[in-house]
Amino acid sequence: MQAFGRDTWWVVGLKVLLIFLILVLLTLFNIWWERRVVARMQHRIGPNVNGPFGLLQSLADGAKLMFKEDILPKAADKVVFILAPILAVIPAFVTFSVIPFGPEVNFFGQRTPLQLTDMPMAVLFVMAIASIGIYGIVLGGWSSGSTYSLLGGLRSSAQMISYEVAMGLSLVSVFLYAGSMSTSEIVAAQDDLWFGLILIPSFVIYTISMVGETNRAPFDLPEAEGELVGGFHTEYSSIKFALFFLAEYVNMATVSALATTLFLGGWHAPFWIDEFWAGANQGYWPVLWFFGKVLFFIFGFIWLRGSLPRMRYDQFMALGWKILIPISLVWTLAVATLRVARTEGWLEGDNVPVVIGVAAVLVLALFFFGGSDKAAAAADVDAAARPGGFPTPPMPAGGAVRGAAAPLVFDSPARVSTVAGEEA
Repeated sequence: MQAFGRDTWWVVGLKVLLIFLILVLLTLFNIWWERRVVARMQHRIGPNVNGPFGLLQSLADGAKLMFKEDILPKAADKVVFILAPILAVIPAFVTFSVIPFGPEVNFFGQRTPLQLTDMPMAVLFVMAIASIGIYGIVLGGWSSGSTYSLLGGLRSSAQMISYEVAMGLSLVSVFLYAGSMSTSEIVAAQDDLWFGLILIPSFVIYTISMVGETNRAPFDLPEAEGELVGGFHTEYSSIKFALFFLAEYVNMATVSALATTLFLGGWHAPFWIDEFWAGANQGYWPVLWFFGKVLFFIFGFIWLRGSLPRMRYDQFMALGWKILIPISLVWTLAVATLRVARTEGWLEGDNVPVVIGVAAVLVLALFFFGGSDKAAAAADVDAAARPGGFPTPPMPAGGAVRGAAAPLVFDSPARVSTVAGEEA
């Protein structure tokens, strides 16, 4: 913490510019990477024309959006409609101001850490600023004057409430072990052992919550194209739509960088490379380790999108309120109790946190298995008993029908008129 607040104005300005450029370039790369990976998973080629390996395809798409016609709906609230995408994208960039990219280095003749700033409550600052970005989505949906957009914005607010609670609770154990909420001090506390290994339940809960926080599949309910056209940004076009798109991908990088900082040792070298290479955590090498871990999480986002369908809304809310939040509360109490026990000398041995973490993961797995068939059958019976219910159609008596479906036979117009005359 003593290393911050002493930079000259031009060093601060250059850091801000570099963070902005890194996030923009990372967004262009992530869009290309996502399209290539998903295409590979679906046995397609993906972008491969513009630039080497199609790397300039994202830049071409961005330029196309810049020059497309900007449509302003007649029923829209013009001021809020224009400010909403700005309100969504600015917090996405601001959150990176407290993310550490590396240790202190020689930065154009100045000795400074590879981090814009830090504060004693840096992680809470990230969560607070990230929560502001959701207002851009809500206001964008409300100001569009469209029912579909409004429903998409309301879904996003419910999603934020559901998954930010679980995300915040999953970080409490990290604060207890690190003894600080400063991002640089949390990274320093993981010099010997990553928190993602000794706090496995917190790590799992955070990774699930960060997918819901960024509106990504299978939790992309605010953008449910199937029932809400395009969700909250249905009425947006041109550069304003591009800003929403930019905010989503920068938020992906933000939550991935925060996961790297809190659970995977931040900029420290992976696989304990520093044990046999002393310079692995010195100079600008840690920047490479940091972005390698960030891209690992972003690949997880892409993998989920190419593998899983969108969750049903009631399943999504039940996962957040009935599973993630209770487990987070129990795990936080367990970690707090363990820390007190270690401080007071009640427990001995470094393997106790690992054993408790493995046990908690097993308990977490039990929530996802067993009882689903009985619950589904009970729900079908209950829906059938209710007037106006919509039960799931039963399977055929002999099981699933294989082969082609039975051909459809339609009566000829002459036959239909004859039958209608006989009935009359």
